[in-house]
Amino acid sequence: MSAKGDSIVAELRARAAELGFAGFGIAPADARPDLPQKLQSALQSGWHADMDWMADTEERRKSPAALWPDVKSVIMVGANYGPEENPLDRLADTSLANVSVYAQMRDYHDVIKGRLKDLAGLLARRTGAEVKVFVDTAPVMEKPLAEAAGLGWQGKHTVLLSRDAGSWLFLGAIFTSADLPASTPAEEKCGTCTKCLDICPTDAFPAPFRLNARKCLAYYSVEHKGQIPVEFRKPMGNRVFGCDDCLAVCPWNKFASATRDAKLSARQSIRNAGLSDMLALGDAAFRDFFAQTPVKRLGSDRFLRNCLVAAGNSGDTAYLAAIERLIAHDSPLVRGMAIWALRQLTGEGEADAQRARSLATEPDPEVRAEWSH
Repeated sequence: MSAKGDSIVAELRARAAELGFAGFGIAPADARPDLPQKLQSALQSGWHADMDWMADTEERRKSPAALWPDVKSVIMVGANYGPEENPLDRLADTSLANVSVYAQMRDYHDVIKGRLKDLAGLLARRTGAEVKVFVDTAPVMEKPLAEAAGLGWQGKHTVLLSRDAGSWLFLGAIFTSADLPASTPAEEKCGTCTKCLDICPTDAFPAPFRLNARKCLAYYSVEHKGQIPVEFRKPMGNRVFGCDDCLAVCPWNKFASATRDAKLSARQSIRNAGLSDMLALGDAAFRDFFAQTPVKRLGSDRFLRNCLVAAGNSGDTAYLAAIERLIAHDSPLVRGMAIWALRQLTGEGEADAQRARSLATEPDPEVRAEWSH
């Protein structure tokens, strides 16, 4: 590649750092010819659960060129969102409604996309090339492309790992028709370590580097639209949105630092959200409390569903008043989980009166069945 190409990359790298990106690299668009087969295998195994959009976009997702035929290079960037403390330390506190680190802050899609457009604009001005930017907004396999671009490697938990940021990187991509000098791909450095696999409370990893969403708490608390399956309720503990266990336990996090980016820092009101306060949120209050965060997209009904699981796991009868109130909620998702939570916190026969009132008027068969679990 010409000296001009190297000069453009150096300018892009410097601008990326100014914009707050902790990682920057470039991969040829065809750097990962193995992706179509890996994607097909995962989909055929059903590991995507009921995230049908993954199967629906398979053809466009399998390679950058399948999404945009003119792409020649992919610029990958990473933004550090490292937490101030180890998220594992908060799992034992049953008074907390534990929200995954990435969702405690302003929605990263909104933050990173503007910065990507700035960087892509610089490239377009310098080269005249076409550009397209993506932040988990199109069927792009960001993690393997980031690996090819040298930002890090996919760990055994399938998340991208960085020597400098550990597990805590948000990824963004710029597709371009410019043929840019490629970075050196990263090498996998997990060695014999299996801490991320061993800590999973639901055994969601059928093998290293493979994740089965059908057994993943992050999937059930964020993507799943129905009731939480019975076998996953106890393992959820106080997790009300997402799960960070496999990310947080990684030894590479010892080299990571807390983010210094104000827009990617946790809102203390969410980080320290009390479970009793969350159980009291109506729809409008929920939308206001979680405004501009990923949690808002969940909707108040599913959020209450998750909070009720946490209440049922708490062993704390102080939540009973809120639980009993929510048995009369408009949503069957909430009513069903309220019944389950009530039964976890009451002894044999203590909920007979509530059971009789509920069954006398409850039309939903799944909700009625909760009295039998």
